[in-house]
Amino acid sequence: MMQEEQPLQVARCTKIISPNTDDAKYVINVKQIAKFVVGLGDKVSPTDIEEGMRVGVDRNKYQIQIPLPPKIDPSVTMMTVEEKPDVTYNDVGGCKEQIEKMREVVELPMLHPEKFVKLGIDPPKGVLCYGPPGTGKTLLARAVANRTDACFIRVIGSELVQKYVGEGARMVRELFQMARSKKACIVFFDEVDAIGGARFDDGVGGDNEVQRTMLEIVNQLDGFDARGNIKVLMATNRPDTLDPALLRPGRLDRKVEFGLPDLEGRTQIFKIHTRTMNCERDIRFELLARLCPNSTGMCYRTQFCTLYLCVKTTTFYDYFCS
Repeated sequence: MMQEEQPLQVARCTKIISPNTDDAKYVINVKQIAKFVVGLGDKVSPTDIEEGMRVGVDRNKYQIQIPLPPKIDPSVTMMTVEEKPDVTYNDVGGCKEQIEKMREVVELPMLHPEKFVKLGIDPPKGVLCYGPPGTGKTLLARAVANRTDACFIRVIGSELVQKYVGEGARMVRELFQMARSKKACIVFFDEVDAIGGARFDDGVGGDNEVQRTMLEIVNQLDGFDARGNIKVLMATNRPDTLDPALLRPGRLDRKVEFGLPDLEGRTQIFKIHTRTMNCERDIRFELLARLCPNSTGMCYRTQFCTLYLCVKTTTFYDYFCS
C-alpha cells in the first residue's frame, strides 16, 4: 500500500478562507506553478492547518493531505546544543559581579517571569558581554544555560558570513524561527564583531552581505517579546567596532564588562583548575596568584603547572628573572 501511494507536492498555505466552518477553503502556493484554492483531504483535521505553514498536497486536485514541519537549514540545526551544559556558576572564577548581573537579566526573567509582570516592567531582551579574551564570557553563558534548563544555541559570527546574497539573512531568520519553537532558549552569538561591525561604504560592495546579515539580526531582535522564551547573549572583544543600531536600548539593553580578575579572582581560578589535579595540600594559591598579574583565566592552568614545577626545581626569583 505504501508503494502504491502517490508522492505529494510541497506547498505553503498562505490564507484560510472562512475558518471555523465546515466549508473552509485554503489558499495554497505551489512554488513555480501557481496558487490554488483547495480543500482538505480525508486524513487531515482543520485544526492541524495554520496560515503560513508548509503542507503536502496531491498532484490531482491539490488537496491538503498532510502538515509539514517548517523548513530549517541543516547548518542552522547543527548549531543547537540540546544537551544541558555541564558548566555551573562554581566553575566560573573571578566573575562574581558579572555572575550577579547575568542572573538578574537572564536567569530571573526565565525562571520567575511573574515578578516582572507584577512590577509592570519588561526584562532586557539581549545582553552584550565584552572584555579581553579568556575572561569567562562563553563560560558564563554556558553556566546560565545550565541553570535555566534552556536550549543553548551557540553561533559563531563568522558562520553567518555566506558567499551568496541573502544566505546569511536567511540563516538568521531560520535560527530565530527554531528558537521560537523551543520551550526556553538562549541564543549565544560568539565573536559578534565578525558580522556586527559599524556600517560603511568601501566603494566596492564587499561588505554589503555582512551588513545585510547584521540588519536581519537587528530586525529579529525587534520582532520578539521581551517576556518571551528567547534570550540573546552576544560576546565580543572589540565593542568599539559594533554598529550603534545593534547597541541601542531595546535590542541589547545591558552591557556587562568582563575585566582582568583581581587577586581574589585569580586565587579562585587557581583553585578551580586544580580540583581534578594531583597536587599537594599545602600549596599557597594566593602566592601563585600574586606572581601572575594581568593574566586571564584561560592561561592559569598552564601557569600553575609551570610554577609548580618551578617550585620543585628552582626558586621563583630565578624563574621570573630568566
